[in-house]
Amino acid sequence: MRDVTLRDVAELAGVSPRTVSNVVNGYAQVTPATREKVERAIAELGYRPNVLARNLANGRSGQIAVVVPYLDTPYFAELLQAIIPAARKGGYNVLIDQTDGDRQHEGELIGRGSRGFLFDGMIISPLGLSQQDLTVRDLALPLVVLGERVSDGTFDHVGIDDITASYDAVTHLISLGRRRIAAIGDQPYATGEAAQLRTRGFRKAHAAAGLPVDESLIICTARFNRTDGVTAMTALLDRDDPPDAVFCYSDLVASGAIHAILGRGLRVPEDIAIIGYDDIEDGRYSHPTISTISPDKTAIAQLAVERLIMRIAAPGPVPGVELLAGHRLIPRQSTLGRAAT
Repeated sequence: MRDVTLRDVAELAGVSPRTVSNVVNGYAQVTPATREKVERAIAELGYRPNVLARNLANGRSGQIAVVVPYLDTPYFAELLQAIIPAARKGGYNVLIDQTDGDRQHEGELIGRGSRGFLFDGMIISPLGLSQQDLTVRDLALPLVVLGERVSDGTFDHVGIDDITASYDAVTHLISLGRRRIAAIGDQPYATGEAAQLRTRGFRKAHAAAGLPVDESLIICTARFNRTDGVTAMTALLDRDDPPDAVFCYSDLVASGAIHAILGRGLRVPEDIAIIGYDDIEDGRYSHPTISTISPDKTAIAQLAVERLIMRIAAPGPVPGVELLAGHRLIPRQSTLGRAAT
């Protein structure tokens, strides 16, 4: 059976194909009586407009790309769950790509060849790209950057205040009487801006409390995952003077750190308090539950999608902006013990 066409609807309704098109596209220059006839014919025939063809005729695909480093990381999975409905509400479908932090692949996606891809704009959380790489991208591509990079004025960036959020996390540990506080997750290289901001917040909290920072307690990691958390925490536990608290730069790192601590027969938080970052669902159901910094993922998603749709609708040399979503500290058992239950 062939597909129902716009012309079939027009014949049944007794109007021109253009009138049917005007009704389908929501144009106002159609009388209520005519609109009712057309809508009745659409319902009777089960006509479905070819949205892709219509968009392509207007130079649009009706799709946006969302590019993340890892789909198996809970934070990105939860963020995508917020981005997709926000995009649908704005009339866009979402194409998803995983880069594994590969600089070449990320560069191809934002390069001049990106106009050959079937999307109208992109939301990207880059891991392999440096600030300079983002500067030399295809400026005709509507782009919103998440997480790892701050705006240099040529693109829009959506995130949270990493310095303040990290300050809040470490201040929480200090308020509990912890004094030898370690940090797991620093990344002192060109693409590690988010980690570096968290380290700045770590230092700021120490300075505000009049505490010295033991540089040997700041542990670098390649990624924010469980394996790196185990490795880093094991090294800290092997010291003659292990920390009494640890600020982990993600909840996955915190999960790995807790695993290493419990494996040594130590207790969390009685022996070592742990706080993470991201507020992933796993942390709410682990044992102990993980204290964390909770970014407002819904606000991040909405801000990113709204800004991208604005860029698509009005392309041009508009300066990039920094958009900050909120965050909150959520103390749980990994710092408060049974008091948090």
